[in-house]
Amino acid sequence: MQYLPDFNTYALLFFGFLAGFIDSIVGGGGLIQLPAVLIFAPTENISTSFGTNKFAGFLGTLTAAFRYIKGIKLNYFAIIPGAITALPASALGAALVSHIEKERLKPAILILLILVGIYTFIKKDFGKIQTKTVSNQKAIIYSLFSGLAIGFYDGFFGPGTGSFLVFIYIGLFGFDFIQASASAKIINGVTNLSALLYFGYNHNILYPIAIPLGISNILGSILGTRIALSKGTVFVRKLFLLVVLGFILKIASDTLF
Repeated sequence: MQYLPDFNTYALLFFGFLAGFIDSIVGGGGLIQLPAVLIFAPTENISTSFGTNKFAGFLGTLTAAFRYIKGIKLNYFAIIPGAITALPASALGAALVSHIEKERLKPAILILLILVGIYTFIKKDFGKIQTKTVSNQKAIIYSLFSGLAIGFYDGFFGPGTGSFLVFIYIGLFGFDFIQASASAKIINGVTNLSALLYFGYNHNILYPIAIPLGISNILGSILGTRIALSKGTVFVRKLFLLVVLGFILKIASDTLF
């Protein structure tokens, strides 16, 4: 992999694999991979770092989505409408980034993540089994509005999108953690696509780095989905809590320091 010293190469591929593994199960891979790209593959243009990271992450997300589709039965009434509304909402969020102070939103996002973590920790049966069956009509309505909200958030801010989606699919649709994670991967893949097209159009993807990083992300996603499907919801719930805690610490650090 050119442009990088050997140590940086191996370190970046390792973190890409780890990001793909975590992200395929509960989301949150960007918390690992983006800092790794910034540290081990620095570029003069920050947009190139973001584009390179997005390219690799998208490949991993796509891999996880396909493996979940093959491995479990999904409710597409709860997914497809959200995917449709998430794409334009994500583009709108990205367009508004330069017009609104994102820093002012961080305390609100931090509080929301803390509430998500506390609720999931206290409610021991949350996401262990499918708790309710939503009618197809309600699923479509819920999905449309969820896609709008999470798509806009992902385009505008980003961190925690996958974890918020998992929480929404469990709380609103009554899915278990495996179903929620699988559904979230599909929506997250759509929201990532609009950003990826933007970075690609503006030549902000460093392919000699992005392609090997993407391959390591794919390998991590393959292992992650295999473990998620075999270990079940208890394992995924514990990992979800760890990832939410990681987001809380990251955003708290960014807000306070």
